[in-house]
Amino acid sequence: MLVVKDILENKEAIIKALSKRKPDAHQLIEEVVQLDAARKKAIFSLEEIQAESNKAAKDIGMLFKEGKVQEANVLKEKVQAGKSQLQDLKVSSAKIDEALKALLYSIPNVPHESVPVGNSEEENEEVKREGTIPTLHAGAVPHWELLKKYDLVDFEVGVKITGAGFPVYKGKGARLQRAMINFFLDEAVNAGYDEVIPPLLINEASGYGTGQLPDKEGQMYHTQVDDLYLIPTAEVPVTNLYRDEIIPVEKLPIKNVAYTPCFRREAGSYGKDVRGLNRLHQFDKVEIVQVVDPKNSYKVLEDMKNHVESLLVKLGLPYRVLRLCTGDLSFTSALTYDFEVFSTAQDRWLEVSSVSNFETYQCNRLKLRYREGAEKPQLAHTLNGSALALPRMLAAILENYQTEEGIDIPEVLVPYTGFKSIS
Repeated sequence: MLVVKDILENKEAIIKALSKRKPDAHQLIEEVVQLDAARKKAIFSLEEIQAESNKAAKDIGMLFKEGKVQEANVLKEKVQAGKSQLQDLKVSSAKIDEALKALLYSIPNVPHESVPVGNSEEENEEVKREGTIPTLHAGAVPHWELLKKYDLVDFEVGVKITGAGFPVYKGKGARLQRAMINFFLDEAVNAGYDEVIPPLLINEASGYGTGQLPDKEGQMYHTQVDDLYLIPTAEVPVTNLYRDEIIPVEKLPIKNVAYTPCFRREAGSYGKDVRGLNRLHQFDKVEIVQVVDPKNSYKVLEDMKNHVESLLVKLGLPYRVLRLCTGDLSFTSALTYDFEVFSTAQDRWLEVSSVSNFETYQCNRLKLRYREGAEKPQLAHTLNGSALALPRMLAAILENYQTEEGIDIPEVLVPYTGFKSIS
């Protein structure tokens, strides 16, 4: 969430930047200023009454010693009244704190100055396009037909076991999926990321820490008995490894990579764009996460973008890179690059990665700070990216590498699959 101190010091600049994605930004920021003023007033009153109470306690003791019992008792009554007032102020102060926190949770991150203004994905800015779109044979089909033809994924048995959006990978389909996971992990480790295997369930504090809660779009699976949430991405547990930490600056950057299944309700998803592997409730993803010194974060964002790009180049897939506009930017992000691969059989682009810089937005929620020498701790910056999301990668490989004889396997994956083709 936004830092109140920054809002007070840069109010007009923040309102101007936020207005690109929130028309009511001025009203929201003014409410923050007013609540913060009320919070400070309540704190001042609390401290003032407490100081008076402490002084009165000393005076009462002196009065009793001097034999002035009546005066001491009168002062004791005043102290009692002050305690009652103090309790009322504490309740009022707590309500103000909660109102301020709830308001801050409702305000998205300030977009970076390079983010284009727009209302929807149609206004995202294409910054790069690479690779050759293959010319497929006359009988080429979309991936959901290939999955059935070669018995790679079974959607129907997934429905029987769980429901729609929970496929069962089989045979060479499962091995190809596992091959991509291992390839992505190895590439990340070779790039200096430390691998972790995090929990797949998180508590409420973790969800609030990275911005998945409050769940404004109803995407989280919630286990009510234990009050835990299934993770929508490895970003959440991995970033929360460092919640409430003060990290020495010499230990930055922290670079982690994790493979996990991910769970999203995808409420309201329907139509041709969700066929096959295009949109699932459970899917696999390899995620890269960094915690960095703020002065380096945009260089790190470019490094992470280049890492994702290198994976797509090695897989030989045509791709493009988009800078998301304000209307398509996630709630917590300051700047996001999306990667899309071209699905030749579907004749459309499929999103396979988002690489984002959250600046201090997550760190303020997480109380994740760094310290340089003897200086006061400062909020760090967090970044993450899909490297990569598996379902649409599998779809693109199957469709773009299909031939009349079967499906070729990208050369870099052959050492992981143990086979060169599916037929």
